[in-house]
Amino acid sequence: MLLVADSAWVRNDVAAALPSSEWSVHHSDPRVVVEAAQNHPPSVVLIDMQVGSMGGMAVVRRLREAIAMGQIEPTRLVLLLDRSADAFLAKRAGADASVLKPFTAQDLRRVLFAD
Repeated sequence: MLLVADSAWVRNDVAAALPSSEWSVHHSDPRVVVEAAQNHPPSVVLIDMQVGSMGGMAVVRRLREAIAMGQIEPTRLVLLLDRSADAFLAKRAGADASVLKPFTAQDLRRVLFAD
C-alpha cells in the first residue's frame, strides 16, 4: 500500500490501524505519487483529501491518468475524506472507495481489503 499524506496524525492513525507489513511506502509530497507507484507498485493507494498543494482529488485524477497511459499498473485508489459530503466528489474524481476521518482500524481495513 502507498500512503499519500502530509499530516502526521493521519500517518500515525494509519500506522496504528495497520501492521507495518500491510503498507510499505508513504509520501507527503503528492507531486511524486506517480513516480512512487512506478518504483513500488502498490496494491492500494490511500490518499488524504487534504494533502499538499494539490489536494486528494487531484492526486486521484493524476493517478487515473497515469493508469490510462500505462505509466503505472491499475491499482485501487482510496480517499480519506474530511466530510461525508465529499464522497460524491471522491467518486467523481475516480476514487474506488473512501473512508471518513477520523476512522477506526476496522473502518480502514474494511475498505482497504474489500474484495
